[in-house]
Amino acid sequence: MTSATKPVLFVLTSHGVKGDSGQPTGFYLGEVTHPLAVLDAAGIKVEFASIEGGEPPVDGLDLEDATNARYWNDETFRHAIRGTAKLADIDPINYSAIFFAGGHGAMWDLPKSPAVLDVTQKIFETGGIVAAVCHGPAALVNVKLSDGSYLVSGRNVSAFTDSEERAVGLDKTVPFLLASTLIERGASHHPAPDWNAKVVVDGRLVTGQNPQSATGVGEAIRDLLTA
Repeated sequence: MTSATKPVLFVLTSHGVKGDSGQPTGFYLGEVTHPLAVLDAAGIKVEFASIEGGEPPVDGLDLEDATNARYWNDETFRHAIRGTAKLADIDPINYSAIFFAGGHGAMWDLPKSPAVLDVTQKIFETGGIVAAVCHGPAALVNVKLSDGSYLVSGRNVSAFTDSEERAVGLDKTVPFLLASTLIERGASHHPAPDWNAKVVVDGRLVTGQNPQSATGVGEAIRDLLTA
């Protein structure tokens, strides 16, 4: 990486409840730590934002996962997560890439956020990378480019599948089915079997299917930035 490479912006959901279920949710920790580990190892700087700013709710707090444990016990990381910038206050020109982590919370606030629509469009149209994993591609379902077309239209993507949503019993809880909605927006969705890693790179658009794909998404971002 050259010192001129701008940071990657990791965006986290601020939504903490799964619909009417009352079950807690938030951003999925491993979908942040695993790509972060790849970028850290490559010397690529990462900054954090969330929809509402401050400390977003966390889900998937699996500390048996060594990468999760390493970051969760790291005060620098915890300080960064406790004080995320509000996405609406971000200047897109400062970033080489935007990455949306998943966690079910992403399904509620990312698609409706005007800041998501604005920052994602600007980063993509100025030559930056747009990336997302698992439920993170929920951020992309409503993003339009300057010409009025959906960013995902005509592009290859992967995301949490309808089959996986049914497998976790939340297909009736989420506000929409993610993979089906991406297809409705004109995307070509490429599923792997449930819980198998799948990363799709289409130019500067990088998407991954599930938590198992998080490291691969990080690697794809790294490879695009260092090419």
